[in-house]
Amino acid sequence: MIHFAKPYFANGIVLVGLVAAGLYFLARVRRKTMNRFGEKKLSLFTARSFSLRRFIWRESLLVAAVFFVVMALARPQWGFDWQEVRHEGLDILVAIDTSKSMLTEDVKPSRLERAKLAVKDLLKKLKGDRIGLIAFAGDAFLSCPLTSDYGGFTLSLDDLNTGTVPRGGTNFAQAIREALKGYDQIPSRYKVVVILTDGESLEGDPLAAAKEAAQKNIRVYTLGIGTREGELVRVVKDDGSAEFLKDGAGNFIKSRLNEGLLKELAAATGGAYVRSSGAELGLDYIYDNYLSRLEKREIESRMEQHYHERFQIPLLAAFLLLLAQALIPLRRDEP
Repeated sequence: MIHFAKPYFANGIVLVGLVAAGLYFLARVRRKTMNRFGEKKLSLFTARSFSLRRFIWRESLLVAAVFFVVMALARPQWGFDWQEVRHEGLDILVAIDTSKSMLTEDVKPSRLERAKLAVKDLLKKLKGDRIGLIAFAGDAFLSCPLTSDYGGFTLSLDDLNTGTVPRGGTNFAQAIREALKGYDQIPSRYKVVVILTDGESLEGDPLAAAKEAAQKNIRVYTLGIGTREGELVRVVKDDGSAEFLKDGAGNFIKSRLNEGLLKELAAATGGAYVRSSGAELGLDYIYDNYLSRLEKREIESRMEQHYHERFQIPLLAAFLLLLAQALIPLRRDEP
């Protein structure tokens, strides 16, 4: 059974028809021109020396050559061998802070949306790496397990909002421990957790959780989203109106980026901290300078059919047809 590696080139069969139609049209134009402007005796002489049969043969060979060139471009294949294909990559768990402070708009469009954009930029760099998603606020849960299905991962990412985790607050320790559970049965030498947050920890002991991660050879990389100056936290109510968040005493809450804690978490596990600022989202920097240099493990091994290339056959046929076409003269043999 013939298999085409580039079947869309087979649409070029239309080109063959166009070439045939074009040659026929040119032949008709040429004949009409000769009859219109040539003298009668000259026209008769030309007709006697011109071989219509050879002309048809030459044009037919040209059309056939174009056909085989199109077939060669489509890369016909038949016959195959079974080959073992191994895919290597990293396992990366991304934990995104979905607390209300992530609605702050000191970075546009908001801290949370900025974090999601950073992760989408990271996806463009992954080639076989598996990625998972953890949503955390006052609690944490695995929103998307480790997968190489980037489309499915993106759907989970798009669904993240400040209502994803019902319990409010910010608990880094819970996010890290959720990552520990996600890696529990994974034999990777290097296991990676990337936390995207503004760094405001309200409960738990994140440094103790980071030390647990370090003992299990899990590196934590932190991406700080926000500005040191901070801004008031604006939330949109159910009726569409917006208001600024207040504390129990009725004071407006101003959220600032807490870089100190994020640096400590990363340092405790041998990871790194990067701040997202300006046009640089930061997560691509973490991947290029840290994650891509880590030793990768074999994620998947499977048997695949490897087809044998046969494009050389139609290509050779096209060459021989063009050679034959060039060797056929249009003039009749002298009697």
